[in-house]
Amino acid sequence: MDHAEPVLAASVSKYKAHALRQLANAMVYLDQRRTRGRCYWLTTVVRILIADAHEVVRAGLVGIVESRSSWEVVAVAGDGKEAVQKAIETKPDIAVIGYALPLINGIEVTRQIRARLPKTEVLIFTVRDDEAVITQLLHAGARGYLLKSDANRELIAAIGALASHKPFFTTQVSETLLRLFTARAPDEKAALTIRERQIVQLIAEGYKSKAIAKLLNIGLKTVETHRAAIMRKLKVSSTAALVRYAIRHKMIEA
Repeated sequence: MDHAEPVLAASVSKYKAHALRQLANAMVYLDQRRTRGRCYWLTTVVRILIADAHEVVRAGLVGIVESRSSWEVVAVAGDGKEAVQKAIETKPDIAVIGYALPLINGIEVTRQIRARLPKTEVLIFTVRDDEAVITQLLHAGARGYLLKSDANRELIAAIGALASHKPFFTTQVSETLLRLFTARAPDEKAALTIRERQIVQLIAEGYKSKAIAKLLNIGLKTVETHRAAIMRKLKVSSTAALVRYAIRHKMIEA
């Protein structure tokens, strides 16, 4: 019995030492995981581009975005051409794009950004909530749609959703999409294509066919072909009528 007690004591001591080593290893592992997670959170910055035709709107958006410590505005643009160029240069995580941009409207800006930067999410920021515009923007690649009237309440939530690669639509736009989905499909033949809408915008902004061809990097004959198709679809026969159409559909500012 006297001989067994030291052996038993040694076994218990050895077991305790092993258990303590296992516990220590587990604590180190958990601490490393917590540290890695914390560092990742601190160093992950959402990089954002903002494009809108109005300086006061751009300034307001920048102020809201930069109120978040983990968000950074990497570029600001006042027209569509500049928005595309700066997106290519900075490769933002999210592009907040106004619909009524000069030179290249929000639809074409969205299409070009998504084509060149598929990882960049696009949030459309607009007063427009009509079905035709929403549909074309979604086809162009937008994953978020925020009405300007909802910006103060929902801009942070919208950017947060897109930062996690989740779509975001304000309530009013969601209702429009639901109505569109449940209704009978519209007559697509009567609708203008994305390119045609872009050309209407540029014509309404005062650009001649040669300038439009240069801006869009297409041939002059292609522009004239589109122009003829637009007039046929809209049943108009003058540039003035195209300008009135663009104003009525809020493609340009009146």
